Amino acid sequence: MSKHIYFGEEVEGYTVPVLNEREARAGAGILFLFAIVSFLNAYLTQRFLFTQIFITYFMFDFFIRIFINPKYAPSLILGRFFVRNQKPEYVGAIQKRFAWSIGFVLSVLMFVVVIVLGWMTPLKIVICVLCMALLFSEAAFGICLGCILYHAVYKKNPNYCPGDVCEMLQEEEIQKISVLQSGIVVVSIGLLMMGTWMFVENDVKEAPSMKCQSGKCGSSM
Repeated sequence: MSKHIYFGEEVEGYTVPVLNEREARAGAGILFLFAIVSFLNAYLTQRFLFTQIFITYFMFDFFIRIFINPKYAPSLILGRFFVRNQKPEYVGAIQKRFAWSIGFVLSVLMFVVVIVLGWMTPLKIVICVLCMALLFSEAAFGICLGCILYHAVYKKNPNYCPGDVCEMLQEEEIQKISVLQSGIVVVSIGLLMMGTWMFVENDVKEAPSMKCQSGKCGSSM
């Protein structure tokens, strides 16, 4: 049984069990895609069946990752398929297990709140958004927030962090952000928010006037 139930792979040259970060990021991206689709589906249709299915799948997937073996988790198998031609990027398994444990706890809370109890509470929105933030940060930026929290809780640097952030001492020139670049980001976000606000305001003003003109709506009997 121990042949299949374990956490992390023994790879030559690494002193601790490791996982393939590329595979983990791909799995996070796949889960994020289905999470955002289920969230939007529930918001737009007020039907929660797809959300309930996804929450159950999410909990099942993370249970396999933590308590059985990550290589048997469906999302990570799909992730492995998509990145199978890329060179593996090995990261320490222990901090990944801690991070995924957070995801599993959140999924259990969602399962209890949404499926078992059926509570209509803002709590489920908060948990859902938190889960998506964790998935998105890992998939898009390669930032494992749970791994950072591991360092804060255990007061020690984990081995083989994603992107070598544990060992990195200083930024390369290409990684630095100038004042001009920061200003561009601030201005672009401001314009985006202003445009969104104007669109919403205009849509609200036009909504009451969108009435049928005489003789142009309905069917004559």
